Amino acid sequence: RHLPAISSYFYYYKKLKRKRTATMKLFGAVIVSSCLAAQAFGVTPVVSQTKGLSKPALVTKSPLRQKNVAEMSPLFRDPTVTRGGAIPGLQAYSDALDKKPITMKALTSLVGWFLGDLLAQVFIAGGPIDYKRLATLSFFGFIYHGPSGHYFYNWLDEKVPGTDAVPVFSKVAIDQLFWCPIFMSVFFTYLGLVNGDSFATIGNKIKNDLFTACQGSWKVWPAVHLINFKFVSNKWRIPYINAVQIAFNMFLSLLGAKKA
Repeated sequence: RHLPAISSYFYYYKKLKRKRTATMKLFGAVIVSSCLAAQAFGVTPVVSQTKGLSKPALVTKSPLRQKNVAEMSPLFRDPTVTRGGAIPGLQAYSDALDKKPITMKALTSLVGWFLGDLLAQVFIAGGPIDYKRLATLSFFGFIYHGPSGHYFYNWLDEKVPGTDAVPVFSKVAIDQLFWCPIFMSVFFTYLGLVNGDSFATIGNKIKNDLFTACQGSWKVWPAVHLINFKFVSNKWRIPYINAVQIAFNMFLSLLGAKKA
């Protein structure tokens, strides 16, 4: 006679147990994710060493009631100091940019051009990887793109200072109307010399493809450089450009591989 009642009791007991288990798992996930987020942003959680509360919560020795708490707590830090905890290695890379800017920008461009051509060969050309071409374009990023960009943007920021509308648009115009044709001409000349082409062949290549390359640049880079010259500091221009240029380098690598 009492079997239905007992069965009902065990049913609700198991349901309540499963609900409590799910709640504990959710609570644990929140705690773990909070700790990971704090660690990523450079804040180390303080683990209590006491086994229990021996005093009331509001005590005179509470850290929050002491003077200069902003200097003691890891939650309050110097806002001028870059915290690289969110991206592993970012702080070390930033320090290297300060110490060896040309070398680091050259290496950054090497990686950018390497990835651009590799992606172009794999996903666009669809053929076997041409390792000579991959090495040629990667070396161009290292030997010319990074160092020349370092000096050019330093010169441009010095001659046209400011982040208002007039200097920003002036920088974009100078970059696209003057620097772009020079850069593209050097790019085609470099590829021709590496391939052993004659100067006449290199001249024909520049004559046939320079305007196409500039047109491709004008479709992408004015908008990119508006952000660049408005919001990006001089130190980070080459890394920012390489992050965007991986896709554009796919276009350049295909155009550079085209026969004159």
